[in-house]
Amino acid sequence: MLKEFFSGFRIKSNIYVALILSLLLVMLLYSIGRVGFYFFNTSYFPGMSWVRMGKMLWGGLRFDLSATLYSNSLYILLMIVPFAIRFKPVYQKFLFWIFIIVNSIAFAINTIDFIYYRFTLRRTTISVFSQFKNEDNLGRLSARFLWDYWYAFLFWLLIVAILYFTFKRIKFSGPQINNKVAFYSGGVAAMLLSVYLFVGGARGGFRSSTRPITLSNAAAYAQVPNDINIVLNTPFALMRTAKANVIEKVEYFSSEQELDQVFTPLRAPKDTVSFRPENVVILILESFSKEFVGAYNKDLDNGSYKGYTPFLDSLIGVSYAYQYSLANGRKSIDAMPSVISSIPSIEVPYVLSHFSGNKVNSLANLLKEENYYTAFFHGAPNGSMGFDAFANLSGFDNYFGKTEYNNDTDFDGIWGIWDEPFLQYFAQQMNTFKQPFFTTLFTVSSHHPYNLPDGYENKFRNGPHPVHRTIGYTDYALKRFFKTASTMPWFRNTLFVITADHASAEINVPAYNSAWGYFSIPVFFYHPGENGGGLKPEIIQQIDIMPTVLGYLHYNKPYVAFGRDIFNDKTRPFAFNYLNNTYQIFRGDYLLQFDGKKAIGLYQFRQDKSLKDNLMNSLPDTTQSMNRSLKAFIQQYNNRMVENNLTSEGSQLKRIK
Repeated sequence: MLKEFFSGFRIKSNIYVALILSLLLVMLLYSIGRVGFYFFNTSYFPGMSWVRMGKMLWGGLRFDLSATLYSNSLYILLMIVPFAIRFKPVYQKFLFWIFIIVNSIAFAINTIDFIYYRFTLRRTTISVFSQFKNEDNLGRLSARFLWDYWYAFLFWLLIVAILYFTFKRIKFSGPQINNKVAFYSGGVAAMLLSVYLFVGGARGGFRSSTRPITLSNAAAYAQVPNDINIVLNTPFALMRTAKANVIEKVEYFSSEQELDQVFTPLRAPKDTVSFRPENVVILILESFSKEFVGAYNKDLDNGSYKGYTPFLDSLIGVSYAYQYSLANGRKSIDAMPSVISSIPSIEVPYVLSHFSGNKVNSLANLLKEENYYTAFFHGAPNGSMGFDAFANLSGFDNYFGKTEYNNDTDFDGIWGIWDEPFLQYFAQQMNTFKQPFFTTLFTVSSHHPYNLPDGYENKFRNGPHPVHRTIGYTDYALKRFFKTASTMPWFRNTLFVITADHASAEINVPAYNSAWGYFSIPVFFYHPGENGGGLKPEIIQQIDIMPTVLGYLHYNKPYVAFGRDIFNDKTRPFAFNYLNNTYQIFRGDYLLQFDGKKAIGLYQFRQDKSLKDNLMNSLPDTTQSMNRSLKAFIQQYNNRMVENNLTSEGSQLKRIK
């Protein structure tokens, strides 16, 4: 029947048109599979509308294109090599079966998730191989799967039949080779163009600021977190996580009660003071190492160290600031979950992990429940770094990027809008928002290649590295922002949080070239009219920002956060990060390093800045105590991540079970 249906048409064209048509056919079948995925699992996606589904179908094309290109890379290569053999019947027959077999396998993997999704509630990732590696009855399981879910098997057969009969009708003929020089030179040019298009399509974009799309990017097209699984396709999820480390459950503590006594991220504040609906503004500064900020380094150069941030120095003097302030990751994509959701990165950045679609708390969605308007600002092209996707997943009402700024005269040509005009735009936009509001801005200008706007080349202090001038420029942009903001009616009713995404790769002060220096960034809180007292000799980290902000506002509902409220929490300050397959915990005067099985180092990091003196053997009690705390932190993180238990609702449900 299908054969007769498809026999009525035949497409004959040149080889490049045939290639494009064949790839479009695969993408069309992925879209059909996406609709099939929904209809096989409608109960998991209540309230579906045509608009919602249309957005997911549109967004899914990015992931379908990437999966199509990656899985058909051999077929594409064989089609574009500039040799005449491509037009021989035997060669074309070989191409035909390569295409059919590869895509049939891809569609089989995609269709299996129609059923398997019900058990995992997420698209299958590479971790599935670890999950079933010790099973010796996979053959029987597969046979049973086919028997019980025969209708999914029939759906796959239908997809393969459409693939087979349609592709069979796409024909191409070879050119007349009268001029071999023209033939081969044209073929090489076409091949190079094809490679360029392949790279852009597989990565999800051509901009230098665009990272290869990953699972978390699907959130940009999802109305609710579950929708991510419709946007994605399973071959993409498998390929994109193939090289990612897999977070697995651990059992350092045998009981939940013992684990919770050592460390729990479930916060249950009992604030009796009424909630105060003040505005909250978080500024995340690109690559702002603490090394660059003079206020943190008064002991350097015999007390004469100036740094490159005169404005931030003055602001820190009247803020709630902390000498030992640390990032929880080393990448920009680590910062968003840490700052907004109090989720650090372990082994793999959270947004690149298999669990990036988990339901999470965030300042955005928690404050929205208190009638806040929420917005995220990033001057880069929309989609850069996947920030828009995470902002959407976190619950921000709106995203303002280069597109919304809509003035390319202020574009730096590489990363985004210069910080000075974009920060002014930020201030003006907030002046239009209904209070209370929560906003976050991520700067871009202090990034390689460290360019400055015209007219600013000699305005800022030079240093040993080009980054120092751009640090001075962003500091100046912040000064102008605060000057503008101070004239606005919302300013004095606002808590400002200033931090960085990560430390810079450019290190000039030797002490910062260390396991603690790699994570040393500013983290401080400023409120107009309040004098925070400047630097305190305490430890703070990015994941402390969310619980601290909530505590400052007297938020009194339960939530999950891996950090602490520095203003109200009576537990000992600590900081956590992960470096080169080593877990690190800072507490008191000490830094403990742990390889996942045993402690490997204990250092008095405040005095021993180069971490040369390992004190494990001389301080066994300190080592044991910190090791126990770190194990509890890791177990809570890993197990909650795997169990999708990152909200207070999930924690309460687990207790009931």
